[in-house]
Amino acid sequence: MIIGDSDLRGVDVSNPAKVSELMGLAANLRDSTYGNVVTYSRKVFLPLTNMCRNTCKYCTFVQHPSRPSANYMTPEMVLATARQGEQSGCREALFSLGENPEARYPEAKEMLRKLGYETTIDYLDAMCRLVVAETSLVPHVNAGAITESALAQLKDCSASMGMMLESISKNLFRKGMAHHACPDKAPKMRLRTVEAAGRLKIPFTTGVLIGIGETWQERIDSLIAIRDAHLKHGHIQEVIVQNFRAKKGIEAEDWPEPHVNEMLATLAAARLILPTGVSLQAPPNLADDALAYLDAGINDWGGISPVTKDFINPERKWPHIEELRTAMKTKGFQLGERLTVYPDYLDAEGFVTARMYQHISEHGHTNIGLVS
Repeated sequence: MIIGDSDLRGVDVSNPAKVSELMGLAANLRDSTYGNVVTYSRKVFLPLTNMCRNTCKYCTFVQHPSRPSANYMTPEMVLATARQGEQSGCREALFSLGENPEARYPEAKEMLRKLGYETTIDYLDAMCRLVVAETSLVPHVNAGAITESALAQLKDCSASMGMMLESISKNLFRKGMAHHACPDKAPKMRLRTVEAAGRLKIPFTTGVLIGIGETWQERIDSLIAIRDAHLKHGHIQEVIVQNFRAKKGIEAEDWPEPHVNEMLATLAAARLILPTGVSLQAPPNLADDALAYLDAGINDWGGISPVTKDFINPERKWPHIEELRTAMKTKGFQLGERLTVYPDYLDAEGFVTARMYQHISEHGHTNIGLVS
């Protein structure tokens, strides 16, 4: 039975029989923990700024300040998009943004000044509070590798937060590799953010991005690092395994995408590495056959929006929620809706502030049914 860390590091992902064995173990573990319910969060995507001081080779989201498309969403834009999501039944307001653009670009700093703020974190805080004051939506914040003080500031205006670890591989910082000249992608910095979130009792989402130049062993070690942080603090509510997708306009547009077997093997390994109770998620819009992920041990699809596109992978459409529900039934699974903060963390002492809990309760989100 392949369950030990060293055994997982040695898995031959090119061997279909080994991958199938791994998937079987992972699926059985998922079934014993979560049954046949696979969840999702109905969200609206708020890309607060598409500027960033990092220049990852695989990113289309980030825009250089010299481009007309580079911007910060105005408060009016944020509120209009949030209300559109609310009217479409969304419960989550996903704030996603580039990391610390004002530290690199004077243009970003000037845009912030015109909005009345000095830092992106302060503006993010204000926009989360605006959404909470004016809508029933519950903010989830993806602000990247930020400081402990910034995390503490944002905790009172968001129910959960996230940041992809992506990889602990140092090789990705070599010239020509995915994270060359990306200061915020340093593994120590990102792990520091994960740890800080744990100390602050923030329900947290993290994960790995596969197919950007890392080895199989580095993927396993990245998942182990996430597990170890959770064992210390108990704050990782879900882990994402995301596959690189090549697209025009990025430096990595000619890079090979990871084979589906690599994705399935990584998902299965993640399920076996992660403690019971940590959800395992894979984005359904980045797969050609997302239902195959059910055989690898996932129990969550992440956020799906009926309103806004996936601004990180704009060429990949979200699945229609009802079509996904119907397709899942053919494999014996039910689709369940959840909040951005998982029930165990909503009820645990210290993980959700009184202010955010009141907002969630006032709008009936505590009564959300897992199966819909």
